[in-house]
Parts: sequence; structure tokens; C-alpha cells
Amino acid sequence: MTRRISIFGATGSIGQSTIDLIARDPDAYETVALTGGRNIAQLASDAIKLGAQIAVTADENRLAELRDALAGTGVEAAAGRQALIEAASRPADWVMSAIVGAAGLEPGLRALQTGATLALANKESLVCAGPLIMRTAQAHGTHILPVDSEHSAVFQALIGEDLATVERIVITASGGAFRDWPIEDLAKATPAQAATHPNWDMGQRITIDSASMFNKALELIETKEYFGVSADKIETVVHPESMIHALVGFNDGALMAHVGAPDMRHAIGFALHYPHRKSLPVERLDLVKLGQMTFRDPCETRWPALRLAREVMEAGGLMGAVFNAAKERALDAFIAEQITFPRMAGVVEEVLSDLSTYESHNPAEITLDKVAEADHLARVRADEIMAQ
Repeated sequence: MTRRISIFGATGSIGQSTIDLIARDPDAYETVALTGGRNIAQLASDAIKLGAQIAVTADENRLAELRDALAGTGVEAAAGRQALIEAASRPADWVMSAIVGAAGLEPGLRALQTGATLALANKESLVCAGPLIMRTAQAHGTHILPVDSEHSAVFQALIGEDLATVERIVITASGGAFRDWPIEDLAKATPAQAATHPNWDMGQRITIDSASMFNKALELIETKEYFGVSADKIETVVHPESMIHALVGFNDGALMAHVGAPDMRHAIGFALHYPHRKSLPVERLDLVKLGQMTFRDPCETRWPALRLAREVMEAGGLMGAVFNAAKERALDAFIAEQITFPRMAGVVEEVLSDLSTYESHNPAEITLDKVAEADHLARVRADEIMAQ
């Protein structure tokens, strides 16, 4: 039987890797929806190739361009936020959630409400609204499969294990573009320099987040929300080779690690075929050629985002939504060369302090409206701080 699939964020690196896997076995899938941003040519080309029912661009100003690109193909064209939500509401068996940022939250929720399995690459969904996401999946009897390489690794290491026996979860980090820079030089770093990753091929925003470790900070919070473990059991280690994606430590002293080449098709393929394993077109490691793997302690002076993530996990409530929104606005300002690279963490810390009242929200009462309110106020406050 064919499986109905949708890909949200189809033109990004995760979306393109997902399409690569699906296109290798097209008879196994029926594509419902593809969504993207400004890369209309890529979105249209993929929608035609996969025979999608609908292609949606988030940019309402690009609708005419998308319609022209799809003319005569039978693929419906749509644009804007409501079109994204409508596409996410279409019945599907498996949905890839790879829209970057808080914008991916509501489409993911809608997909869960249809009963679809959600392959979650949008870490912000769990950071901003973890209790809501997990509660929605449970209410509709569906599954969330992690697609971040780290969380997929933890998920795989825990198969057949009792979570009560877990002593620690170790999330690895490459260290990004500036892991070897003198700390005093970071204030001179440019967006172009920050957007060059030593190991992974990713988009601009996530690559800069890797350099600042905000990406890893989000992943620490995501680990707590998805696996339901306490913050004191979650660790980070800098692993420059990016071959070990995560490790799980058990009460007998054993560590189970997921090891593989830095290729997101590992995690995507696992989620796509779960609960089965199927052959994937990824590099097979030559351990002798690799030679050695190294590990470093993550310096929180260099990467204060890690300390802020721990504060957010301890605070709880809607502080994850505040944290992410402030981070997104600070990142916007750095890309626009309005603030320095280190200033991003300073802006986020000030917003967290100013909006600490959002700590008190009961997880069971977190709603989409409350998340949206916290997100909005955090963005406004971040902009005010940066304007001073």
C-alpha cells in the first residue's frame, strides 16, 4: 500500500533530503502537500516530480509565480499562513515537519490532529509548546518521531530499554564555525563566517545557531520535553568530528551511542521507515580511516546559550517560547549586521529576565494562544532592547 505523505519545509535541507529518499521509491508514496518559502522554482519542480496535490509558499507575494510554475500540471498552488494550515489539515499518514522556527508549530499540531505520524525536525515546536505537542499526540493516538540527528540517536538507543534505568543523556555538538576562535575575536565575526559549518550542510539560520550553540540549547530543551527526563540528566559534549550523534548512559554504567556519518538521511530514513530499518544511501564509516574521535568540555563563556537553556528548563512554563522568540529576533538582527555575534546571547538573557512571569504557567494549561502571546511579547521586548 502507498503511504500518503506531506513535507512542510520542503525546500530546506531537511526537506530536500526527505524528497531524495522518497524519490528513490516513488511508487511507495502518494504526496499530499509540499510547502516552502521563497524558492519557488525548487518547490514547483519537486511538487511536479512527486505529483503533489498542493504546493504552498509561505510568501503570499509569490503566489502568482508559483501558479505560473505549476500551470497545466494539475498541482494546486496556494500561499500564506492559512494555506499552510489548510495543507496541514489534509489527511496524510506521515508528515515531515521541517519549517524553521516557531512558524512550524501550528502546522505540526494540525497534522497531529488529523492522526498523522509527525516526523519532527522543527525543534522549536517542543521548545515552545512541548506539553501541548505531546498532549495532542496522545489525544489523537498518533506518534511523534524525532528527526534531529541527536534525538533520533537517543530514540534508537532507548528502543527496548526502561527509561527508569537511564542515568544520563549526552547530546553532542560540533562546536560550529567558531569553536577554535579566540573568544575575544567573536565580536568581529560576520554572518557569512558564522554561516559556514565545518561538518554539516544546512541553511543559514541553523548554521549560525550552530556557531552560537543556540541550536544545541534548543536541543537540550527538546530532549527534556520529548523524553520526559529531568534537566540534570541531560549533558552536552563538543565532538568536532560529528560522528557520534548522542549517547545514553544507563544505571549499570554502560553508554550506548549512535555512530554514523553526518548525513541527515540517517534520521529521516529511520523516521520514514519506522519501525523497520531499510537500506539508506549514506556513507558507511571506515573506522580505521577515521582514526580517532575527540571530545571537549563545552565552555559556557564561549557559548552562554547552553547556560540559558538550563535556566529555561529549570523555569518551565512558557519560558521556552520566550527563549526561542528572543533568539529568533536576535538572530535576525545579527544577520542584518545590527548587533554583534556575542550580543545575541545578551539580548536573549535580558528578555528572559524581563518576562520571567511566564515561568508560572501550568504545563497542563499551555495552549496555542498562550504560546503565541509569549512569543509576541518576547519579540517585542527583544526589539526594544536592541533599539536602546
